[in-house]
Amino acid sequence: MGTIVLSGAVVLVVLGFGNPLYWLAAVALLLLYVRHGREPAAPPPTGPASAPTTYQAYRARRDQQAKWERRYRRERPIKTRRQERGRSR
Repeated sequence: MGTIVLSGAVVLVVLGFGNPLYWLAAVALLLLYVRHGREPAAPPPTGPASAPTTYQAYRARRDQQAKWERRYRRERPIKTRRQERGRSR
């Protein structure tokens, strides 16, 4: 992507010798590329969706999830039955 933007800017600068408006277009293109075009490196995942680093962390997360699911089924039995009925079809 950067190669296309840079070559486009060079073409606009070359064309700008006849019309200075092309120089402004080249500057605007480079400015937009610098501000919005480059994608930042993805930060490492953090939070509950990240993969556990140890087996103990995995077990703790799995047990917590099972606890939440049991609580959900206990507190919302009608929704749970409806969901299970939909899965069996």
